[in-house]
Amino acid sequence: MSKVFEYFKQVGGAFGPSGREDDVREVIGAMAGDLCDDIQTDALGNLICRKKGTAEDKKKIMFAAHMDSIGVVATFIDEKGFIRFSQVGGLSWSDLINIQIRFANGTRGVISVEEKTPWREMTQGNLFIDIGVKDKEDAERMVRVGDFAIFEAQPFTQNGVLCGPYLDNRIGCVTLLLAMEQLPETVPSDVYFVFTAQEEVGLRGAGPAAYAIQPDLAIAVDVTDTGDLPEQKYPMACEMGKGPAVKIMDSSVICSPEVVKLLDDTAKALDIPTQHEILKFGGTDTAMLQKTRMGALAGAVSIPTRYIHSPSEMCSEADVENAAKLLAAVASK
Repeated sequence: MSKVFEYFKQVGGAFGPSGREDDVREVIGAMAGDLCDDIQTDALGNLICRKKGTAEDKKKIMFAAHMDSIGVVATFIDEKGFIRFSQVGGLSWSDLINIQIRFANGTRGVISVEEKTPWREMTQGNLFIDIGVKDKEDAERMVRVGDFAIFEAQPFTQNGVLCGPYLDNRIGCVTLLLAMEQLPETVPSDVYFVFTAQEEVGLRGAGPAAYAIQPDLAIAVDVTDTGDLPEQKYPMACEMGKGPAVKIMDSSVICSPEVVKLLDDTAKALDIPTQHEILKFGGTDTAMLQKTRMGALAGAVSIPTRYIHSPSEMCSEADVENAAKLLAAVASK
């Protein structure tokens, strides 16, 4: 078993939809405890791990990976015990039909669909959760309106590829943990590894964390789409297995050229394969890091990932390992 998969099973298996990241934070905090000098949690639930720098005129480097995931929340229970729901973060209804989900209390169910609705007229409103009960009274003993649920699927690794739910963005958290392990005993700058909350519902955690830290350099770690599938809807240069991607821009941010160059030059010096990423749709914590206080030099390293926001996301373990190596090298400068 690779260390990437070993760590992902721990971090990815924790319950943690947006706004309910407590279990994920506990798991990561336990794993990071011996790798940094101090750990704190802020009011929004961001986990902030710092390794103190030794330079007299030390700078602040901030790495950020969001630990929350997409999910669903129960909104209504009908007389037969079927549960209607709303999305937490961005979901496509076509990815949800007949998948298993799990509530925080362990209750499991299946998302199904009103079968008489024509496929072309389908919306998320035509879906419901079946927890296998006979009526509303039974259902309310197990699930309450306002309860959150996540995808329930077993991850696997095969031929150096990792597949499972919530690579977005637990694999970014794994990347930061691996980078923390690779840091030398002393580093010149204060290095902050921040596991942010509520990214999937509007990049809410990263801004306050960056405001408090005031980084000189900020780099987000997240997943990105790939363009290597048959009949892709739109062309994209990133491919799974060809190295971590250095973000140039997405719909929320244009990365600082200085940070792009730093990442490119560091990767070249260490012979780490990388790609350039331009994501036409979607954004990451990078945007909030860049806009903190009077602004910061900001960029991102992305893990090329297939089937994002589905229960079966897929990435290359080598891309994760190389991303961690790249970040550790940047932090050690």
